[in-house]
Amino acid sequence: MALILGVDPGASTGVAHFLDGDLVRLDTIGPHEIDRAIREVMPARVVFEDSRLQTHAWTAQAKAARGAALATARSLGQVDAWCRLISEICGELGIPAHGISPAGKGAKRNAEAFGIVTGWTRSSNQHERDAAMVAWPYRRAADLRGGRHA
Repeated sequence: MALILGVDPGASTGVAHFLDGDLVRLDTIGPHEIDRAIREVMPARVVFEDSRLQTHAWTAQAKAARGAALATARSLGQVDAWCRLISEICGELGIPAHGISPAGKGAKRNAEAFGIVTGWTRSSNQHERDAAMVAWPYRRAADLRGGRHA
């Protein structure tokens, strides 16, 4: 069985679990729990929304007040650090991991649209839906570690 994790890092980090291609679990955790979440399930792959791959936020901020631009910079810096943490944890554990730009993930989906695409009928929040959608194209990816799954 191949377990793929989708992660939307942030102050409220969304985590989506795909087992053999099926979405089976959605969670929201704090960033301090990212390491534990990955180590507990030892997924075959981690796909995460990687803020480091997209710089257009600064184009919009060029016209914003200096205070708003600084707040955005702090927020993006934190998310960038969490993206790096995910890469380093997965590297240490030998888990294939790759980031997808926010634009590459596609538009945000409300619960109804998300359910139509994924078949998910239980509750979800935007962080969890983003985590699922970032990993959606990879949900059936092969376990590159030779089938090992804990």
